[in-house]
Amino acid sequence: MKMRRTMLSLIASFAVLPALATAQSLVESRDSSSTVDLSVSTEISQPDLTYLRPPQATKVHNYLFDAFGPYPIVGAGLAAGINQMQNTPPEWRQGANGYGKRFGSDFGIAAVTTTTRYALSEAFHEDTLYYRCECKGAFPRLRHAVISTFVARRGDDGHRVFSFPDLVAPYAGTMTAVYGWYPGRYDYKDAFRMGNYSLLGYIGANIGLEFLYSGPHSLLSRMHLNNGHGAPDPSASP
Repeated sequence: MKMRRTMLSLIASFAVLPALATAQSLVESRDSSSTVDLSVSTEISQPDLTYLRPPQATKVHNYLFDAFGPYPIVGAGLAAGINQMQNTPPEWRQGANGYGKRFGSDFGIAAVTTTTRYALSEAFHEDTLYYRCECKGAFPRLRHAVISTFVARRGDDGHRVFSFPDLVAPYAGTMTAVYGWYPGRYDYKDAFRMGNYSLLGYIGANIGLEFLYSGPHSLLSRMHLNNGHGAPDPSASP
């Protein structure tokens, strides 16, 4: 139970930090009435015509920011503090040495998770950046953010596909921790459970990206939360 509380606290810390990285989007169709004309219907049926595939420089920038930027550092520091208070895992004890181990562990899990997601997305030729919803209303936007956790863009037209990299990455990070530096009493079951929490945290991060944005000149915009985490802005295309 202590391990579960610890991981939930860790994920809560990361849920508001888009350190984990970075998915894609579903472009929601706008509401239309029965009197809509043919031109509008054609536009709605082909929403991906506005998709702009991100250049390699954008993807590299997002990877470096998500893996080694301020968000994963702050998130690891907060999670390590919570684990320190709960003395989890107890083998690492207290004091500066114990905190250092916990910080390194939490930061390492986030880094491995982010690296796995970006590496696999390159191998599968997927765009896993997050794109904010074009829809209106809290529930459609919430649904969009949750579904985007498991969906990526592929091809020049940006058609949407189920994302294997997004599904695997959280478990890659926790499996690495369990078999790389965690005490020997932890096994794959613990890694799988921790990965589930990490996946929930990734959903929370997407929800944050969807709802916390408040304009191009806001503080959040300057902190790399604008326009879906650096994803191309279709509205900027000619």
